[in-house]
Amino acid sequence: MSTSGPGGQGLQLTPFRGLRYVAERVGSLAAVTSPPYDVVVRPDGLRELETADPHNIVRLILPQAGTPADRHRQAADTLRRWQADGILAPDPEPALYVYEQRDSHILQRGLIGALRLSPREEGVVLPHEEVMPHIVEDRADLMRATAANLEPLLLAYRGDGGGTGNGAAAVIERTIRHEPLLSTTTEDGFDHHLWRVTDPADLVAIAADLRNHQALIADGHHRWATYLRLREERTEPGPWDFGLVLLVDTARYPLRVRAIHRLLRHLPVAEALATARTAFRVRTVDGPLPRALDALAEAATAPDGQNAFLLAGDGGFHLLDRPDPGLLARTVPEGRPEAWRTLDATVLHSLLLDHLWQIPDSAEHIGYIHNAEAAVEQAERHGGTAVLMHPVREEVVRELARQGVAMPRKSTSFGPKPATGLVLRSLTLG
Repeated sequence: MSTSGPGGQGLQLTPFRGLRYVAERVGSLAAVTSPPYDVVVRPDGLRELETADPHNIVRLILPQAGTPADRHRQAADTLRRWQADGILAPDPEPALYVYEQRDSHILQRGLIGALRLSPREEGVVLPHEEVMPHIVEDRADLMRATAANLEPLLLAYRGDGGGTGNGAAAVIERTIRHEPLLSTTTEDGFDHHLWRVTDPADLVAIAADLRNHQALIADGHHRWATYLRLREERTEPGPWDFGLVLLVDTARYPLRVRAIHRLLRHLPVAEALATARTAFRVRTVDGPLPRALDALAEAATAPDGQNAFLLAGDGGFHLLDRPDPGLLARTVPEGRPEAWRTLDATVLHSLLLDHLWQIPDSAEHIGYIHNAEAAVEQAERHGGTAVLMHPVREEVVRELARQGVAMPRKSTSFGPKPATGLVLRSLTLG
């Protein structure tokens, strides 16, 4: 996206003093990292991270205590203690950071910095999903308590695709020729590398390039809403005017778009299927899971463009497709673009969750899980229903964002997501 905001301000990425783990004080850098807070959904996954190293970042982003206030207080106390004990230490001077992730299939590079939070009406950063107020409130309380941005948002913008000249892409390509500031390999097989950018000429080149662009929120809508809320609480300029982001030029490094699945905690599969048959064609498809997901993909990308969902949790796989057009017309809200009205997530929430299954829109009843296998496993364990989704195309996300139309919450999962714990931003540092 290469349209700047009013006055040509565009994206303003500011250097900051990164707060980072001291490698000699922890078991390994990989052992203290974590996926983003909303990806760590399983209790066994949380326990695994907590036991990987006593200083794992999950103790800050998902502290465990009896009440929300106690959790946030515990995170703040832990952060202060780790800094006092030299577990975390600030870099000597403000910098932007080049961040690289790679495995055998994917190479992603971007810039981590403190992004100025432009007014919402400027359209410099484009959200594409609705948020859940209780999550924003929880993240806001955590940020207030810790006075820190603990993990970066993932933002996508469209550069010119080249690394020549003296823009952000050229600075990144020059920077990676040097020895990294840190390197580690996480359990998912990704190699992570981080470099500092402090040269004034490089910083000026990056700033001049980015002011011509706007960005799409690829991951972190709740954290973005939190940044804006906390900034609006303050009347004086200060560190709350900025938020920690990873900015990726997807013309050079395209992101993957994956679906986020639903776990219906209290709805048995048999009951879900019985009701769904009144509005969908329902078929049992063969497993194992990858094969069933292939059947979902085939139905979701059929030329007639029908919505399709895969239900699991009873040991089998059940494909829902060909929804009743009349029922769709009556249940999906009017007054939105056709691209929004035909989204799988729109149809799922309007027709299935609200109308047919009548499931309350709360964390007690609906879980959002990025991993299909984890969603199925939890549904089978607890007698619920996993609703597996097919990912929406990136161009649909971008077009709706340009129109200012929010998709239903948790409609997409862009990746790869940055590892949490490699660099933090304390709002109390210079």
